[in-house]
Amino acid sequence: MNTWVKILILLVVFMISLGAIMVFTASGTYSMMKFNSIYHLFQSHLWKIVAAVGGMVLFSRIKYEKYRDVSKIALFAIIVVLVLTFLLAPKVKGAQRWINLGFIQFQPSEAAKVILIMHLSFMLEKMGDKIKDFKNGFIFPLIWIGIVGVLVLMQPNVSTSVIIVVTSFVLMFVAGARWNHILGIVASAGLALGGAAMILKHSRERILTYIDSLINGTDINIQVRQAKIALGSGGLLGVGPGHSRQSDLFLPESYGDFIFSILGEEWGLIGTIGILVLYFALFLVCMVIAKKAQNKFGQLLVLGLGFNIIISAFINAAVVTGLLPTTGITLPFISFGGTSIILFAVSVGIIINVGRQTVRTDELKIQQV
Repeated sequence: MNTWVKILILLVVFMISLGAIMVFTASGTYSMMKFNSIYHLFQSHLWKIVAAVGGMVLFSRIKYEKYRDVSKIALFAIIVVLVLTFLLAPKVKGAQRWINLGFIQFQPSEAAKVILIMHLSFMLEKMGDKIKDFKNGFIFPLIWIGIVGVLVLMQPNVSTSVIIVVTSFVLMFVAGARWNHILGIVASAGLALGGAAMILKHSRERILTYIDSLINGTDINIQVRQAKIALGSGGLLGVGPGHSRQSDLFLPESYGDFIFSILGEEWGLIGTIGILVLYFALFLVCMVIAKKAQNKFGQLLVLGLGFNIIISAFINAAVVTGLLPTTGITLPFISFGGTSIILFAVSVGIIINVGRQTVRTDELKIQQV
């Protein structure tokens, strides 16, 4: 195991551990009020951490080259699940995004991101320089991106569909796609997503509220207002772990998507900047591992999975601070959640395997010399 893989593991373990502490401090009051125990949500989160770590270890031991053979089948399967989610899943807060498996609320769109990255990496490696040709190359991965993006958008889940599109185009650009092709499709996709977002009531209300906040200087909603109060009251060094006031039911569901604000209240500006630096460091480590990967498939796979983590983190921080409309994007490894933390951990497991396979290949080359 090389140094970069060890650094990656340390970063992820630290963030998961910090997340456990933050979920406990942010959920205690709510857990007591609703479940008559300050540990209820924390215990639920611990089980998900166990599953996440287990997933990371498992996927770190599966040779990533095997994903070439199963990525298309997996993509077909997750598309079917996305369709069934839209048709059969109950609405929660105006959206159909979750399938209740009893022990966990499974969110297929999170799995769709990882599987799409796998298949695109395989396609782009196989395609080679044909990606520069719109009709004979560029159009084919675009079809898969469109299918998955539209199905996620229909849930409705605009923010996740945006992440899917952006991450996919980053992969295509790195693989050699032409700027004019990407910019043309991005402009078209942006107009389509914007139009769809305005048609869907759930997202339209959020966008209009956001625009109104920019024009009139008001807060987007009560969550953002209370999140800003939390961040402001934290000052430079914070009020200390467990001393948050906003988590005492002032900030609704503060242990979830808005946990970044509780982190800012308890650990201050230093804490919020520090955690963003850690995400940036994690992405840089992923880039080093990608650069050292033994083939293009491994390079693109690591790039896509690493980019998915960092863009999710910075979108979450932007939402909490009111820079973007409110979305359902979690803070990777830290927010309370099931599918999110497990799939992010699985992504890291895959990246670890790419790093480990690279080391083994280098060792074999040295032995042959």
